Amino acid sequence: MSDQPTFAPRNNYKNLAPRRGNLLGTNTHIAVVGAGAFGGWTALWLRRLGYRVTLIDAWGPGNSRASSGDETRVIRSTYGANETYFDLNVRAIELWREHQHRWNKSLFFNAGVLWFCYDESPEMIEATQPFMRRHGLEYQYFSPQEAAQKYPHINTADLHHLVLDPYGGYLKARESCQAVQEAFVRGGGAYVNAFVQPNKIEKGRLTSLTLSDGSTFAADTFLFACGSWLGKLFPEVIGETITCTKQEAYYLGVPASHTQLFDQMPAWIDLDGVDFYYGIPGNAYRGFKIGVDKRGERFDPTNGERIANPDVLAKARAFMSHRFPALKNAPLVESRVCPYENSPDGNFILDTHPEADNCWFLGGGSGHGYKHGPALGEMAAGIVSGKRDLENLFRMR
Repeated sequence: MSDQPTFAPRNNYKNLAPRRGNLLGTNTHIAVVGAGAFGGWTALWLRRLGYRVTLIDAWGPGNSRASSGDETRVIRSTYGANETYFDLNVRAIELWREHQHRWNKSLFFNAGVLWFCYDESPEMIEATQPFMRRHGLEYQYFSPQEAAQKYPHINTADLHHLVLDPYGGYLKARESCQAVQEAFVRGGGAYVNAFVQPNKIEKGRLTSLTLSDGSTFAADTFLFACGSWLGKLFPEVIGETITCTKQEAYYLGVPASHTQLFDQMPAWIDLDGVDFYYGIPGNAYRGFKIGVDKRGERFDPTNGERIANPDVLAKARAFMSHRFPALKNAPLVESRVCPYENSPDGNFILDTHPEADNCWFLGGGSGHGYKHGPALGEMAAGIVSGKRDLENLFRMR
């Protein structure tokens, strides 16, 4: 839903020799499995490159089981010393703006992102500064006293300072997935609503899928961008690499006397180093959203019940009462469960099946992938089509 802001780079990824997939002819038929943030955008970009593309999803874009199924997601530029993600996000913001204009649909809300900092120099913020300066960007810093004047509904007494990233904000999640799928179909792409099972790999290639209606679906190249289901479809190859956890988000009813203060504040992230609570204000009039980014229990994305854990909720409410005193007795008006599709180090995965070079994996969103959708899809389309090298940071091996 948001982002756990710590990443351990995949071992020795910088030392990997460059690698490029097979260059695909424009008559190639590409099947993309998964219409979420990764799959939908990649299918759209592949279609724009002129390929015949079929997008397949079991329950539809932005469905309630999906990691992309809630109302909103945070978008921020802050990635510590990780320049790859910083640059990807800068491109993503550009593309979000471009597409909402193209589609005449509000998707990116530039409300800013406010960081609650306990330490003098949190690496997550300060290590990003060289990249910010290179792009002509700048953060705004507030002392607790200054922040209390600007945001009187926030308890700043235990913070060292606050930092505002004025270039971020939040995105419409469910609606954006549907908008991407609709644009893909308008552009000549084919959409199939079905669950899939990959068939046997033979002679180094995957040639077909079995759909949930029992039919066989054939294509030349396959990209599996199916989120938390990726490990289930390929258990022997990636089943231990991709894991799914239950992450919860709550919507609290704001007191009528504080509606304007809460609705008009930036999105926020609490840098306590443990829970990484985050929140989004006033989105679609759902209430004041708080997300729990600390990894939850293992979860079955197909059959798991989307019911809040009372202990997790109680801890989150205690935090909210402390950080936002006006919400101490605020009613819970709605709750959501988001299945995080985690990679071991928090980095994305974009690589081929070790036994089939026409079978690609795109996943490992790890709670921070949504914002990158348009830029990652653009990158993935170039890589899958053989027009650019694999991104070493995202390789499995």
